[in-house]
Amino acid sequence: MTKTDNKYLIVILGPTGVGKTDLSIKIAQRYNSEIISSDSRQMYREMRIGTAAPLAEQLETVKHHFIGNLSIYDYYNASKFEFEVIELLGKLHHHNDTALLVGGSTLYIDAVCKGIDDLPEIDQSIRNQLIDLWNQEGTPALLALLENCDSEYYKIVDKNNPKRILKALEIYRMTGKPYSEFRTNVRRDRPFKIITVGLTREREELYSRINQRVDMMISDGLVDEARIFHAINEKKALNSLNTVGYKELFGFFSGEYSQEEAIRLIKRNSRRYAKRQLTWFKRDEAIRWFNPTQKNEIFDFIDSMRN
Repeated sequence: MTKTDNKYLIVILGPTGVGKTDLSIKIAQRYNSEIISSDSRQMYREMRIGTAAPLAEQLETVKHHFIGNLSIYDYYNASKFEFEVIELLGKLHHHNDTALLVGGSTLYIDAVCKGIDDLPEIDQSIRNQLIDLWNQEGTPALLALLENCDSEYYKIVDKNNPKRILKALEIYRMTGKPYSEFRTNVRRDRPFKIITVGLTREREELYSRINQRVDMMISDGLVDEARIFHAINEKKALNSLNTVGYKELFGFFSGEYSQEEAIRLIKRNSRRYAKRQLTWFKRDEAIRWFNPTQKNEIFDFIDSMRN
């Protein structure tokens, strides 16, 4: 793949609630660019409130991609995202030297910036069998299987992330080979220069913003939005609905605890998610960190990297 020195991908990343959307629109306007969302949950068109998807007026201000492009019933993964975004960037860079990738889904960002390993397509029957096991016996049953068939990946997998555990088990059952054998971690070359801006705030400020955003979601109708999905989730256990903001309310709808407790859990789990995001991002030394209020400093940094 030939490197093109005058084509750029500006990556704006950071934890949930830090303020990526508003700043990214200002950056896109400055460079006359379009925005590619790397938020894996904002892709689901039915989940507007709980994913804090950009508002209609924001979408009208700057053209966005990968917002509301899927249904909750659709299967999607980081491999598909990598392929589709790289293809889209080829088209965008034909008309403009700069595009933006904005979001906080760590695996999706890595897929575009670094590439992910080529993995086999999974037979739907294998996927359904494992999801049924998960629904009936929970994550511990999946972990027991993973430890038995792929002890190497078992040691490093996020044991609170059933999606990644399911993925490894799917590949083993499909191929007979451990997922760890497919993980090459070889970084792919890209035909554009990547400029990565990380957004962060002091912990107390970030957590306060997260709590306030949850309160705003509740005021905007999150409970009613989640209630629509509850019956669907009980029947199908869709991965799309295994999302902070919805799964806690499902517990309330099932009578496990009160609505007040569900809201407390949403806030707690959102803060925990933000912490995990920051831990992941901090491993990448290519990221230049800023407070979102440092707009001029961010512009100066991007300009310096483009020269």
